[in-house]
Amino acid sequence: MTITISVDVMGGDHGVSVTVPACLELLHDFADTEVLLVGDEVAIQKALRKVSAELKRRIKIISATEVIGSDDSIEVALRRKKDSSMRVAIEQIKDQHADAIVSAGNTGALMAISRYLLKTLNGIDRPAIATRMPNQKGNGTTVLDLGANSDCEAFHLLQFAQMASVMVRVIDNIPSPTIGLLNIGEEVIKGNDVVKQAGALLRQSQLNFYGNVEGNDIFKGTTDVVVCDGFVGNVALKTSEGLASMISQMIKEEFSRSLLTKFLAFLVLPILLRFRKRVDHRAYNGAMLLGLKGLVIKSHGSADSYAFYVALVRAYEAAKNKMVENIEKAFEHTEILDITLATPNNLLPITEQVEIKS
Repeated sequence: MTITISVDVMGGDHGVSVTVPACLELLHDFADTEVLLVGDEVAIQKALRKVSAELKRRIKIISATEVIGSDDSIEVALRRKKDSSMRVAIEQIKDQHADAIVSAGNTGALMAISRYLLKTLNGIDRPAIATRMPNQKGNGTTVLDLGANSDCEAFHLLQFAQMASVMVRVIDNIPSPTIGLLNIGEEVIKGNDVVKQAGALLRQSQLNFYGNVEGNDIFKGTTDVVVCDGFVGNVALKTSEGLASMISQMIKEEFSRSLLTKFLAFLVLPILLRFRKRVDHRAYNGAMLLGLKGLVIKSHGSADSYAFYVALVRAYEAAKNKMVENIEKAFEHTEILDITLATPNNLLPITEQVEIKS
């Protein structure tokens, strides 16, 4: 079975200079792959001048005359730039010419166009953005939502957990992933009403629910998955990226202060290299847009060739293991549970019918 990946080669900070070499590396490492390179045909042809005939046979160039910029609004992306490399790349999924699409472009535009063209899977109200973040155990913690949904209801968080559980099971080969609900404390009574209600739903679901977790548990690797709304998730992600960047810069500055510190840096270089490898955010590149009728992967906009390659491999693994089909299957079987909730104002108990997917 050949896996075909559609690539928005114009997206991100670096465009063709990063995306095309990463695609060539993917083709070299995985013989059962093909890529559709979507974007400026002249620029793509130029980047492929020295590529072997064997690899070129597994490459198809699809022309797109426009590029969605990082500052473009969703309205511009959807209505005005209909021949953008991002949109044309996503259309390859819709038209069943590709198994996955990878883009490093504007996140809001990618979500909006993907949702407009591909639609959501049956039983899923909102797509969510999920990615792995480094943890002490070395295998990464999957966190979602990371910005697609600033305001969520309890059942949205339940759906996020269900989708992430399938994703981790399929891609990371963890039979029964543990689920943590991000909160301000581990106790059941902690958190706002939405988080408390989500906890009640998760405890009654068939998921492997660990319970409430705090922000530091993401990096401890306490659970395989951590669920939160998009506002909290995006703040957590950007905070962790900023902290990692600050620590890296501080270490570099301290070891560059004098000849002595530079000599010490040389002595501990193997340790520093191992440390960098463990916390290298590039190794965790490739966020999934879960809940769509198609496999969409968002690469970091500033990704270099290695980081974009990691996102491509993530797309390959998800497509090969039929992640979307597995999520859809997980949402086919539902049961109705009575969950007693409390209204925010008067805390009078009400009974609400909620669908719980197994």
